[in-house]
Amino acid sequence: MALKKSGRRWTGLCPFHGEKTPSFSVNAEEGRYYCFGCRVSGDQITFVREMQHLDFVEAVRLLADRAGIELHEDANAGPARKERQEYLATMERAVEWYHERLLTGPDARAAREYLKSRGIDGEVARHFKLGWAPDEWDALSKALQLNEKQLLGTGLGFVNKGDRRQDALRARIIFPIFDSTGKAIAVGGRIMPSAPARSDGRVEAKYKNSPETTIYSKRKTLYALNWAKDDIIRSGEIIVCEGYTDVIAFFSAGMPRAVATCGTALGEDHFRIMKNFSQRIVLAYDADGAGQSAAASVYQWERQYEVDVLVARLPKDSDPADMARNDPEGLRAAISHAVPFLRFRLDRVLDSANLATAEGRARAAELAMEVLAEHPSELVRDQYIMDVAYKLRLEESTMRPRVAEMARSGVKRAVPNEPPDGQAPLPSRGPVVAMPRPGLEALRLCVHFSSDVKDRLIGAYFVNEVQRDIFEGLSSGQPISDVIDQLQRRGEDDGAQVLSQLVVDELDRDYTSEDVSAVVSQLIRSAVGEELKNIERELRDEVITPDVAMATIRDVKERLELLGTSQGEVAERDLRSWLLARTPVSLS
Repeated sequence: MALKKSGRRWTGLCPFHGEKTPSFSVNAEEGRYYCFGCRVSGDQITFVREMQHLDFVEAVRLLADRAGIELHEDANAGPARKERQEYLATMERAVEWYHERLLTGPDARAAREYLKSRGIDGEVARHFKLGWAPDEWDALSKALQLNEKQLLGTGLGFVNKGDRRQDALRARIIFPIFDSTGKAIAVGGRIMPSAPARSDGRVEAKYKNSPETTIYSKRKTLYALNWAKDDIIRSGEIIVCEGYTDVIAFFSAGMPRAVATCGTALGEDHFRIMKNFSQRIVLAYDADGAGQSAAASVYQWERQYEVDVLVARLPKDSDPADMARNDPEGLRAAISHAVPFLRFRLDRVLDSANLATAEGRARAAELAMEVLAEHPSELVRDQYIMDVAYKLRLEESTMRPRVAEMARSGVKRAVPNEPPDGQAPLPSRGPVVAMPRPGLEALRLCVHFSSDVKDRLIGAYFVNEVQRDIFEGLSSGQPISDVIDQLQRRGEDDGAQVLSQLVVDELDRDYTSEDVSAVVSQLIRSAVGEELKNIERELRDEVITPDVAMATIRDVKERLELLGTSQGEVAERDLRSWLLARTPVSLS
């Protein structure tokens, strides 16, 4: 990704979601990033973890390797890491061996011809590292001299009843599966259409995939994400297919942003991965496959991960591979004109109905209302109710109560509240948390001009608890990243979010000493104002006498009026002492 200098910060297009206007900001001095669009934030390690989909330890190792730093690891973690590295190395060797066999092996001629008939030439085969598993029991095991541990640990083979090493795949075209960083972690094998029937009469599965292993989890893997992720980010769209050849077809048709699940249904872990790359997710299944997706889950994931799930309307009895060869323009149009998931499901109901009769329209209405009721948003449902009612010649008032009754047990999306009076959204781009403005400005100074305010601010000045916790963390002398981590560990997500944004927020100007004094004075006025309310409550509760209350209020207001004048420094010191004396009462 390209970043440009902007004042003290670096800005650019966010790598975690598609956008055309830069909203990604980096504070190089603090090693922090924040996106004002999708609101992701973190440090260098978090960035590598999210971009490469690594765990913490793997990210640290990667950064250490790039920086030439030698890590001294816990001896107990060594064996597991060494074993994982062994399996990854074994899988890499196997992928290369399968690939070379496809390109040069005389026994792979039929496989090469079949791939060409499917529009997959040598260049494509090399790009996707396609391979060939010979029709032999142990060709791979012998060639690579794999032991039992390596075979079982990678899923490449096993030891048979005769105590002999045996390959898991034979006489199949190999589709290597890589993680998002490009490491080979598994393989899928497709049987040849011309394969002879088994002698025992059993039907061979069209595809066989590696089992779950230490290095491979099906529900957390998307085929071709390692190749597709750059175009996904550029286009702001991710296309989800049913199989490996469909993915290759989309790449061939000029849409190198397609992925596929690996022998498992599209699930929550897949959405958790995809939302880091794009908000727009297009399902490019056949009509039956898209229609049978679990609607309730899709809507839940749309809400939870803030993504839009759409469906490409592919012609009946066609698949992306056929369209890529015969009608690539039509395939591109199907993706660009993809419709929301709910729209697709409703259209299927209406297109298959007999709308010429009253009975047919009534039946279609019943089915349509069942589909509508599954969507959790009442507003969305109502929009479609109007459309369905028009097409079925029904009154909207007839459908609404029925749909509402059917959806009564559904989850409704919460509507965010407006910030209370006197509070400002943080900061100018993208409201995240409502914050009192004086405290927000003071915290901004703490982050960007700490030396100018370190002796002028105290916790008692911050009337907002979240802001006060942030200030206490910053004033402890810890690095900002440590303060953010500490807030997150304590479950103070609002504080972590605020500080993550402040650290990359670009100031439009340098602050003069007068500016700093103005911010501090406003913060003090805010804190004193709250404390005066406490005095009024104490007076009502007869904790203090009227004479004491009035004298205190008069004295404090006199000092407030001196802030910003030639006597402002003395007034600020007096008010600071008064607030500190009141702290056990006001902050307890």
